[in-house]
Amino acid sequence: MPSEPSVTIIVPTLNEEKYIRQAVASLIPAGDEMDYELIVLDGGSTDRTPLIIKQMNALNPRIRLEINPARYQSAAVNRGAKIAKPDSGIIIRADSHAEYPTHFVAGLARELRERDVASVVVPMRTRGKGFLQRGIAAAQNSRLGNGGALHRTAKGSRYVDHGHHAAFERKTFLAIGGYDESFTHNEDAELDIRLRNSGARIWLCSELAISYFPRNSLGALARQYFNHGSGRARTMFKHRRPPKIRQLLPLGALGMNALSLVSGLGLGWPFFLPSLAYMGACLTGGVFLAFSGRDPAGFAAGPAAMVMHQSWAAGFVYMAFRVTVSKASPIRASEEVLR
Repeated sequence: MPSEPSVTIIVPTLNEEKYIRQAVASLIPAGDEMDYELIVLDGGSTDRTPLIIKQMNALNPRIRLEINPARYQSAAVNRGAKIAKPDSGIIIRADSHAEYPTHFVAGLARELRERDVASVVVPMRTRGKGFLQRGIAAAQNSRLGNGGALHRTAKGSRYVDHGHHAAFERKTFLAIGGYDESFTHNEDAELDIRLRNSGARIWLCSELAISYFPRNSLGALARQYFNHGSGRARTMFKHRRPPKIRQLLPLGALGMNALSLVSGLGLGWPFFLPSLAYMGACLTGGVFLAFSGRDPAGFAAGPAAMVMHQSWAAGFVYMAFRVTVSKASPIRASEEVLR
């Protein structure tokens, strides 16, 4: 083996039979370029996901299946970091719903070493297959859906406050306590705050962008973004951080739409105009994406963006209400919601 640090690749999964084989295969380092192990942490899949991993293990014993009793990603990565082989110095967090570029793992290890950082994050380019999934992908790749988040829009590498998690120094990750396992969502942003508070730096490597496959129904998309909004609210309450402008916009849209609906029902149709204008703006954005991307699926980006905005804001407001009204800590409020 070359004199590279030993790497543990951690893949949390739950019912991902459509994507898991492709994701794991794209993560395997080429030849003998690295000493690695790949641990799939399964949260109780009821589909063929465990069987697929066992089949891959038969061909490559460095791939192994472990159980994640807590089910959530935060717990899976923490468990993977703890049970990794003793000489593992780097942990890679990978998603089942993604495909990775060639030499991804080796590139992350190189960036960690050369940049002298505690964490490397990467851009995420969403890619769909069917009509609706391609429309959702178009929305998530555009400012209409992502609001300008750096890990969605950055065209160059740089130091950042937050990004899509990819690699950590194992020692640093464990030293700060890993992910907060009371977070079912937004655990990555919460960890990044603690990383920066500890004096560590985060590097966004634009050359190692991954392909992410989004939800393929509006219902699943709404649930995902509700949870994202709820998790973001918990992070802000825990660390007393005000929301950014791009996070205030969906909250403003939700408030405007709620007021417009109530006023319109009580006072007449002109009060529906603000909501109609919002819908028109999102639909127009979808038309632009359809023509600019030369894909008619872009027309679905408008409705997808509205689902994303309103669901994220609803999740944020719901968690903020739970924390404020119950006078509980954000962690306790989240535990009550999960029950």
